[in-house]
Amino acid sequence: MIQLESVSKRYLTKKALKDVSLQIEPGQITGLIGSNGSGKSTTLKLIAGLLRPTRGTVLIDGETANRRICRRVAYLSELDSYYSFFTVLETVDFYARTFSDFNRVKAEEMLDFMKLDRMQKVKHLSKGNRGRLKIVVTLAREVPFLLMDEPLSGLDPMVRSSIIKGLISFVDLEKQTVIITTHELQEIEPLLDSVILIKNGVILDQKRVEAIRRNENLSLSDWMVEKYGD
Repeated sequence: MIQLESVSKRYLTKKALKDVSLQIEPGQITGLIGSNGSGKSTTLKLIAGLLRPTRGTVLIDGETANRRICRRVAYLSELDSYYSFFTVLETVDFYARTFSDFNRVKAEEMLDFMKLDRMQKVKHLSKGNRGRLKIVVTLAREVPFLLMDEPLSGLDPMVRSSIIKGLISFVDLEKQTVIITTHELQEIEPLLDSVILIKNGVILDQKRVEAIRRNENLSLSDWMVEKYGD
């Protein structure tokens, strides 16, 4: 279980999160949605232990999130963070050496699924194929928590489709919990069990996606627009 208890985060004069408290149950895919600058990426980095809260507590299964929490959390950044001179295969090798939980067999299966050329250098990959490679090295880790920051950002529809299929095929929700930040609500909505809506560092709402459809008769995009107001 992931818990944020009265968490605030300040960058110099900007307050990115304001007294956020939430709880994310295990075994589901949760969408963290909101406009640019709303605090989505900051929230993920706090859960991943890459940032410390200015105030409050972030807990992963009762353990305070810090740099050591990486043994339980796989984090996919919205930024490219590879050695550009590595080949695709060398990148997989690097992750396999770095993380003891890395499943090499699963990674090889995903390379085939994503149609990635193992011998091509990262610097020569298209943006879409770099996105696929990020998915491979993230999902190949057998950890309880997978955090994915804008995995579909800037990718063409065909690439987004293959990545979504990869999420369905290679995540084990009996053992893993996934949190995704995204702007691609229409495409990602069928995957989501629950959603957290954030605006200006404040949580506006947290609901099951099925309840939004059933009780409010709204798509996720329409629900977000209604909640955001002006």
